Amino acid sequence: MTSLDIILPAYNPLPGWEDIVIGRFQSLVKALPDVKIRLFIVNDGSQRLDENHSAGVIQEVIPDLQWISYKENRGKGYALRQGVKNSTADFVVYTDIDWPYTEESMIGVIQTLTGSADAVIGKRDENYYTHLPPARRRISRLLRSFNAKLLRLKVDDTQAGLKGFRKNIKDIFLSTTIDRYLFDLEFIYLISAKKEIKVVGYPIALRPGITFSKMNRKILFQEARNF
Repeated sequence: MTSLDIILPAYNPLPGWEDIVIGRFQSLVKALPDVKIRLFIVNDGSQRLDENHSAGVIQEVIPDLQWISYKENRGKGYALRQGVKNSTADFVVYTDIDWPYTEESMIGVIQTLTGSADAVIGKRDENYYTHLPPARRRISRLLRSFNAKLLRLKVDDTQAGLKGFRKNIKDIFLSTTIDRYLFDLEFIYLISAKKEIKVVGYPIALRPGITFSKMNRKILFQEARNF
């Protein structure tokens, strides 16, 4: 049986997030009976998260939950590397703690990955950008243009929060050094440089009701330096 680890980084998630994770995970397991799916949650130094309560609530329903935690907030890239480091499955898929993409998107990424792809990168449609604050929308579109024309990546949309890869390129993911948002770009840049790695862009869609916050200016300047 094919094995898959789903990794979710968590930093101060909204109240009730545990129920969302449980519901989405159970639905996905039911939809993919031929895939052995394990769940990883990485607590990235949250200050407003009762670990004992959250881990206990989820483990009551998902006994094989893998919970990873540390005290200092390090960023999404760092958190995901901790999860990937502990993954032993044939495939890894990661997304955000609020599980913002449709189940069809998740299933499509997984099925494409277990087909012939080495890495599957979620690609956002125009409807996605209507959910972003104007400044984030402009930055996202500008970044995609740079990715295609300057960096010549195999997939120009690097920042969608749904991606997956095979175990054989796990070491490349772990070699990334950016701790926050642009770790995605760094990973895709590295695998785009290797002709033998098949990278596929897969169209994904948001669930109804998903909204995004404005980006902190300090983080924006930091990520500009990373770029």
